[in-house]
Amino acid sequence: MAGVFSYQSSDIDWCEDNYRHSENVAEFFNMRLVFSGVSSFFFLVSPIMLYLLHPYAKERNLAVHMVWVMMIFVGLFSAYFHMTLSFVGQMLDELSILWVIAAGYSLWFPRKLFPSFIKDRQTFSKLVLVMTVITTLISFVKPNANAYALNCFGLHFLYICTDERALRLAKLSVGLWVLAISCWVGDRFGCSFWQKMNFCYLHSLWHILIVIAVAYGSTLIAYLDANNEIPYSLPGLQYWPCDKWPVGLPHIVLKGTAKTRKRC
Repeated sequence: MAGVFSYQSSDIDWCEDNYRHSENVAEFFNMRLVFSGVSSFFFLVSPIMLYLLHPYAKERNLAVHMVWVMMIFVGLFSAYFHMTLSFVGQMLDELSILWVIAAGYSLWFPRKLFPSFIKDRQTFSKLVLVMTVITTLISFVKPNANAYALNCFGLHFLYICTDERALRLAKLSVGLWVLAISCWVGDRFGCSFWQKMNFCYLHSLWHILIVIAVAYGSTLIAYLDANNEIPYSLPGLQYWPCDKWPVGLPHIVLKGTAKTRKRC
């Protein structure tokens, strides 16, 4: 068991030179960027996002804060993995991402796409929990394949929406996701080229881009969920701190109230 905690016990090694800047940190820039960039992003942005999304979460009676808290642990576990390149670090990193995705499915998977034998979201969430536990166990069988499977999950969230403001957010989310995956693939399969260019930090860029893509994509999915589940609240999209800026933190505003809901 001690071996799985040891440095470089994982079969995965990214393009950055190991121990170049510190004898105690395997991948200094990957670890530093994840810890100071990704984790700090969620520590700082999570309270703002939770405040902005509170009206939507309250109306839908959803534990949206759970996803953002879990993302903080994703950042911390990822930093630990890049510091040690240990097998335990790899599994903590990848499994934390898996459980965040599972939480997203439980909260936002469209009710109209539920299997016919499932009648409510609570039952669906239990099914997701069972499948996630099974997937967690399977992930130990072929650990090197985990990252490829997790990256493909993003394809499930490519929604088509005709709403102009949602289309803007969708384009930003998909664009950031494509850029992030391009950096990940480039680091994984083009390492020799980037070493010749003396630029081995594409994986670091992937961390930053995917974090922003998650912030945008989760708001997009929540907006589509609001349109499906609480249309009486007249959900709309705005950007903080200024709605007229081309970029900003997207959030949902409810222009209607529960009083406008049609009673049968």
